[in-house]
Amino acid sequence: MTDFPDDLLAAQRDLTAVRATLSARLAALPPSAEPMPAWERPDGYWAGARTHPASPGWSEEERQEVAALRERERDLAAAIVTHELWASVPAEERMRARDALKHAHETQAAEAAGARG
Repeated sequence: MTDFPDDLLAAQRDLTAVRATLSARLAALPPSAEPMPAWERPDGYWAGARTHPASPGWSEEERQEVAALRERERDLAAAIVTHELWASVPAEERMRARDALKHAHETQAAEAAGARG
């Protein structure tokens, strides 16, 4: 399946973008949302020794930004999963169709490049 409605394609594109933004934002933030002193896990655990630096925690602005991104991610995921298209796709094909939706932007880009090429 490659013929998806524009609103579903837009929701998937936006979801991918929001997830990338959220991931990058979380990577740039301190490791703990709450202030936390440094700590060390001694050697002898299955994962080995590890040192964790102190975390100043997140500011209120950072908390709100992450919360807004997570809410947008949930809303987009819900819009995709509950889209009316899925009712018309046979149950045994839905997983394959949902996977195709996740990669539809790659397919469209390849087709556009082929048309130009």
